[in-house]
Amino acid sequence: MPRLYPPSPHFPDDGGAEHAVWRALADQLPDDAVLFWGLRLVLDAHEHEIDGLVLWPGFGVAAVEVKGGHVTRSGGAWWQGSGETRHRIDPVGQVQGARHALQTLLARRGAPGSGARFAHLVALPHVFAPAAWDAVDLPRGLLVDRADLETGLGVAHRVRTALTAHGSGWGDLDAAAVDAIVATLECELPSQVESLLAAARHESRVDQLTRDQARLVDVLRNFPRFRVVGGAGSGKTWVALEQARRRARAGERVALLCYSRGLGRYLERVTATWPARDRPAYVGLFHDLPVRWGAAPGADDDPDHWETTLPRELGRLAAEQPHAELFDTVVVDEAQDFGDLWWPSLLRCLRDPDHGGLFVFMDEGQRVFPRDGVVPIDLPPFVLDENLRSTKQIAQTFGALADERLRPRGLDGPPVRVLDVPAQDAVGAADDVVEVLLDEGWGAGRVALLTTGSRHPAQVTDVAAVGHAAYWDRFFAEEDVFYGHVLGFKGLERPAVVLAVNGFRDTALARRMLYTGMSRARSLLVVVGPRALVEEVGGEAVRRRLARADVLPDAL
Repeated sequence: MPRLYPPSPHFPDDGGAEHAVWRALADQLPDDAVLFWGLRLVLDAHEHEIDGLVLWPGFGVAAVEVKGGHVTRSGGAWWQGSGETRHRIDPVGQVQGARHALQTLLARRGAPGSGARFAHLVALPHVFAPAAWDAVDLPRGLLVDRADLETGLGVAHRVRTALTAHGSGWGDLDAAAVDAIVATLECELPSQVESLLAAARHESRVDQLTRDQARLVDVLRNFPRFRVVGGAGSGKTWVALEQARRRARAGERVALLCYSRGLGRYLERVTATWPARDRPAYVGLFHDLPVRWGAAPGADDDPDHWETTLPRELGRLAAEQPHAELFDTVVVDEAQDFGDLWWPSLLRCLRDPDHGGLFVFMDEGQRVFPRDGVVPIDLPPFVLDENLRSTKQIAQTFGALADERLRPRGLDGPPVRVLDVPAQDAVGAADDVVEVLLDEGWGAGRVALLTTGSRHPAQVTDVAAVGHAAYWDRFFAEEDVFYGHVLGFKGLERPAVVLAVNGFRDTALARRMLYTGMSRARSLLVVVGPRALVEEVGGEAVRRRLARADVLPDAL
């Protein structure tokens, strides 16, 4: 009998189809073979399941998809059931996709045997197929039917023939390669699968929770001005966008502004997809508006130009603009980034500075710049006190750093991970963690590495090579790992975030930097740096949360 994983699988209610195929293979395969059943894989956030996986030394690896009941093929398509229960299925596509996912996963992990001969089969244990039957997508040699189950070695014979006659790969599978694949699948894949499946389930829930915030825009539709205060992941940016869209649709001339380049580019990209009647007249950075009206751009290394000169220029230029160029409504996201001098100039951009629409969205916990601007709205704020974007484990961890209680609404996810290294080693160790995540199946476009102190060398190189606009467009393309800094990543997020705590530019803002950096992760957070410093900055509440974290070994 082959090695069985698990020894006693759980079978679905499919009329005994899967159990019959499993039983036949368990009886017919040789002792040196291995049979996995109900194997789940996640590759780049896509879930696959292989009903049966055979590892057969000397022949190769075969994936088997089982379909019970009445299965037919007509019109180039596969169908299951009859009468009103008849529905279309794709057994060949399922097993091909799962087989290729397994090959890719094994190759990424460098597992011996990833280049061996692979094949896929479809088993229809309740169907008799003619010997001469031959479909374009499934040759007869890749089909197991009821007759094969009723023959002594029929199913195992089909698997061996599929590998020798139809398999693709570079060679046979030896015993050492079988053991290596077993070790990968038995020991490492289950935790990986659960983490990635939890992430996939959480991602599907996030968007709906965020869209539910539209009710706030409905409630506030008759207010000429308001301030919304909410913690990280509470859906503020989505509400800000929706408020801008509705005001523009109502015929108003709207400006939608923020301070950070990354968030500004995000707002531009989102609004560009809207119908023309919904688009604000201006979308972008606060400092780009005076430049648009004729102010000198200034240099990045001249802080006085950004803090004082451009804000004053905005007020002066607004007074010179034709009435048609001014705005009925201004919407500001991440308003905690704005300085005191900026607000009077911004009000002058309104056609009616005293009564024009002003809607601001902010999180005091993310006030990570040394500015103390006060929003010119006297009404009490509307408070969003639920985190919608992060798993409970992540929300509870960064929520321990918040001044106000933030209720997590996300699903359970994998534990936060911690790698305790000195601050000067945090960036290099974080690079190693990224490689581990890629090996686990997290797609490169789903991972961000953020620093708290000096910028990552990859970020410095990318910005110098392609400029800020192209640098942020690469982030939104979601094709590669993103390297950024906490200060520039407010309002943005990725499913997996590796936070490299490599020091703080301003120790007085360290707590808010940690809060902002940790809250950028939706499904998996890995904190890399001096744990004692993180706990000292975060206090007892953070220490208790990190006590539940998974501690990574120093040598990954």
